[in-house]
Amino acid sequence: MRPTDGCGPEPGTRLDAAVIWRNRTLRLLDHVPLPIAVVAWGGGILIANRAMAAEFGMLPGQLRKRRILEFFTLRDSATLQALAEAVRLHRRSQYPARVSWRPSGGGERHGEMTVDLVSDTPEQTPNLLLSLRALDEPAVRPAPPAPDPSAAVSPIEARILAAAARGATTARIAKEIGLTADGVNYHLARLTRRWQLPNRTALVARAYALGVLSPGAWPPEVARHR
Repeated sequence: MRPTDGCGPEPGTRLDAAVIWRNRTLRLLDHVPLPIAVVAWGGGILIANRAMAAEFGMLPGQLRKRRILEFFTLRDSATLQALAEAVRLHRRSQYPARVSWRPSGGGERHGEMTVDLVSDTPEQTPNLLLSLRALDEPAVRPAPPAPDPSAAVSPIEARILAAAARGATTARIAKEIGLTADGVNYHLARLTRRWQLPNRTALVARAYALGVLSPGAWPPEVARHR
C-alpha cells in the first residue's frame, strides 16, 4: 500500500494541485490589508482573511460557516436584485453595495462592499467575492481624563473630611481620628490651600465632587474604593 492511500489526494493529481493553490491563495489573502471574504450564494462565509475577521475581533476560522448578514447590514436592496439578475443571465461583473456594521469595540461604521461573482464555469452557481472599503474612520474613544493630582488625599485626610461632613467639631474629630486638635487643623489647612477653598463647608462639598466621600451615604463615610 502506498503511503498516501486513504490519506488524501494522490501527489500530482488535479485535486492535489487544487489544494496547493487554495492554500497559497489563503496565505496571500491573509497578507492583504483590505477586508476580503468569499461567500456562497446562500450567504455562508467560505473564506475570510485576517483583515475581515479583525473588524469583529475574531480569527478567520471563527467566521467560516457563519452567515455574512450576521455581520453586515445591507443598505441598498437593489444590489440583491442586480445579483440575482446577473446569475440568471450568467453575467460576471462587479456590484457595489452600501453596508454598515459594528466592529469590535466601536460604534456603527459605513462602507462599500464590492461584490464579484466568481465560478469555474458560467453555468455553475457562483460564489461571491466580497471586498470591503470603509467610508468613514473608525470611532476613536476619547482618552480618559488625566487624574487630578489635587484629588489625592491621604486616608487620614479622607477620615477628617468624613467627620467634618457629619458636623463634628475639631475636638471631636481629633478624638475620633487619634490626633491633636492642632493636627486636625493642620490637615484641614493643607486641604484648604491645595483646593483653594475658603472654609470647611466648601472642603466637604469638594470632597463629594472628587469622590472622596461616598455619595448618598449617611452618616457620611469615605468612599469604598478608597
